[in-house]
Amino acid sequence: MTVRALDLRDVGFDRGAHLLLRRELALLPVGGRLAVADTDEALVVHLAAWCRREGHELLPGDERDGRVRAWVVRGRAGHDRWAGAERAGGSSPAGLVARPPAHWGLAARGALVESGGPAVRFDFDRKETVWSELAPKLYLQAVARQWDPVAAVDWDTPFELPAEIEAAVVQVMTYLVENEQAALVIPARLLARVHPHFREVMQLLAVQAADEARHVEVFTRRATLKGEELGTSSAGGRASLMTLLAEPDFSLASFLLSVLGEGSFLNLLSFLDRYAPDPVTRRIVALAHQDEARHVAFGIAHLEEQARADPAFRGTLRGAIERRHDALADTAGINADVLDALTVLAAGEWSPAAIARGHAAVQLLQTEMLEGRRNRLVRLGFPADEAADLAALHTRNFM
Repeated sequence: MTVRALDLRDVGFDRGAHLLLRRELALLPVGGRLAVADTDEALVVHLAAWCRREGHELLPGDERDGRVRAWVVRGRAGHDRWAGAERAGGSSPAGLVARPPAHWGLAARGALVESGGPAVRFDFDRKETVWSELAPKLYLQAVARQWDPVAAVDWDTPFELPAEIEAAVVQVMTYLVENEQAALVIPARLLARVHPHFREVMQLLAVQAADEARHVEVFTRRATLKGEELGTSSAGGRASLMTLLAEPDFSLASFLLSVLGEGSFLNLLSFLDRYAPDPVTRRIVALAHQDEARHVAFGIAHLEEQARADPAFRGTLRGAIERRHDALADTAGINADVLDALTVLAAGEWSPAAIARGHAAVQLLQTEMLEGRRNRLVRLGFPADEAADLAALHTRNFM
């Protein structure tokens, strides 16, 4: 028989005695005995109640040694409680499992999961559906590069623009807010459907949603910096964004939003950085660009891994582009007010020669967007000619 001794001195159950008892009993096998010494008068009464609750047997103390107030015989309850328990994979990304079971629920990855808990079902519970080996690195990068809209932007920088140039900035900011609101809703929706076992993806989506919320804030603040009224919102533009919100599949939503839409927005933000008529506009589009580049990187990495594992997956991507194109075939595409505003910003003034230059710059922007989409599709394994055809089917609303 295995025997241990514990002297609680004057520490009773009102001062943490149960922790010391559990620690000592954990070192005993089932049936082992623990001699408990204590000077607390109420010890035996409290110990009896605790043993009943914990599933241990309580025996009288040793008459030959008055300090041994009681013996505790370790029961099976604590041992049996963890029978059938299993590890929820490993704590690091190397410990991921291909499909975590529903009964792991919200348990931390790597935890010892007690059997009998409730099953919590998540729509995206397969590794290949959501994972990218780049996710942990991108999450750490995202956290390190968060920025404060108040501290990172000098909103009090003095500048004055001609009224029509300022109106163009307001129109573009209005358009950016509309698109960034869609880009906020999508990762937020996806986040709630990902199994917590893939926590780095959840964390990355959470930061992505925070990025977009911050973009909405700074674009709105710039739009109203010199006045209260925003620009226009077209029916066609909103219809285009609604097709993104309607995509239920994780990979396809990531493809349409991050790889194609936000990929094109990288070109747009670079364009605005180049032609920004004031330092505040230039600063906020540069900050947004660094965030959007990270979103695009995750989308590409995730889809590249899927395409390598299943070459037929490219057919699914092709179908998503074609369905969205067909759904938007009768819409007007990008708000004409936005195209005009971009032209004015690139022109910088209202002379015929300047407007012609601005118009050419916007045409070049759209060509660069098309080429960027083509290149990203090639990275996903599409032949160059097919990639060019599919890139041309992307919505005229840019996002």
